[in-house]
Amino acid sequence: MSGLEGGCACGELRYRLRSSPMFVHCCHCLNCQRQTGTAFVLNMLIEASRVDLLSGTPTAVAVPREKGQHRIFRCPKCQVAVWSEYGGRSEILFVRAGTLDDPATVSPDVHIYTRSKLPWITLPASVPAFEEYYDAKVLWPPESLARRKALFG
Repeated sequence: MSGLEGGCACGELRYRLRSSPMFVHCCHCLNCQRQTGTAFVLNMLIEASRVDLLSGTPTAVAVPREKGQHRIFRCPKCQVAVWSEYGGRSEILFVRAGTLDDPATVSPDVHIYTRSKLPWITLPASVPAFEEYYDAKVLWPPESLARRKALFG
């Protein structure tokens, strides 16, 4: 999956992932629903150092959230959200899978905050789902855990 490219709607912002994401979240929390204007968000968790900004400069927007800090990075022209940072941690970006040139190249590894999932959404039995968050040490593959450990020790 390395070399995936994406960007905003107007083409001002373009990026490339230098490796596959560590993990892909499908988040059904009310904050994500509100921020995206839809039922959930699909975020690819990847080290910021592995995301190359090819053009443009995203604008960070601080948004309210139940817990901790959350910044959404948007195109300054078309306002499309391309990634987020959570908890004041800039080492990992949550890149919006819908901004990939081919969003079908990724699928969720986990569904989170399903307690607020819209009732008309049916989750696949083959993908783990949690009413809230989960323990990454249990769910993430060993390679992804090693990458996470390299960032945070």
